[in-house]
Parts: sequence; C-alpha cells; structure tokens
Amino acid sequence: MIKKLSHVNVFVEDQDRAKAFYTEKLGFEVRSDATMDGFRWLTVGPKDQPDLNILLARPQPPMFSEEDAQALLRLVAKGVMGAGVIETDDIRTAYEELKGKGVTFLQEPAERPYGIEALFRDDSGNWFSLNQHKRYGS
Repeated sequence: MIKKLSHVNVFVEDQDRAKAFYTEKLGFEVRSDATMDGFRWLTVGPKDQPDLNILLARPQPPMFSEEDAQALLRLVAKGVMGAGVIETDDIRTAYEELKGKGVTFLQEPAERPYGIEALFRDDSGNWFSLNQHKRYGS
C-alpha cells in the first residue's frame, strides 16, 4: 500500500542557479547534493516540511535523449511548465518579501474562491502558485 509521496521533480536549466534560487529566495533547505554516475541528485525542501523533497533535475542523458532533454528545457524556459502550489499563511507579506528578493511574479495576490493566489516563476521559467487558503468557518 502507498504510504506517502516523498519526492517530486522540477526540471531546471542550471542546478547551481536553481539551488541558489530555491534556498536564497524561497528559503528552502538543501536536503541532498550528490553526483552519481554523472547525474547530480540535488534536492531541496521547505524547512517546516522535512518529508517532502524537491529534486531539481537538469534533463539530460541517460534520463532523456539529448533531443528530448533540449525540447524539455525549451518548454521550461518558455514558461509552460507549472511546478506546483506553495502555501503561506500571509500571502501579501510573502509576496512583498519574495518580490524584494527579485522573484518574478506573473500575477499579484488576487482573491479566488479557494483563497488568495499569486503566480511566480523560478529562475528556469517554471511557474508556481503561491496560495493563502481561505479559512472556512472562522
């Protein structure tokens, strides 16, 4: 029986640049950084969520053919890859802090049926939804 999801993958153009973005701008911590058989296994995650690892992977052989890796990198850079939802308790403060650190936002915080959402891109072009969920019954 499946117990939990422990790792998710985000494709990045440059792992060193991505490591800096996710740790210095988003405040994530490095969980692992090792090279095995020419493949760099670099994971980061939110400090308060130790059981979730985000693999910052550069598409490359042997995981992908060179042609497929380049096609995937073009899609990432184009900004068509949605990487996930990041939650916060205070979206307006988080938005201002991230914007002040140079994070590129596609959309300012806006009211949605499920709460308040802002959209931003990482340093490779992946987009994330920054969410402050609506509190029901309060």
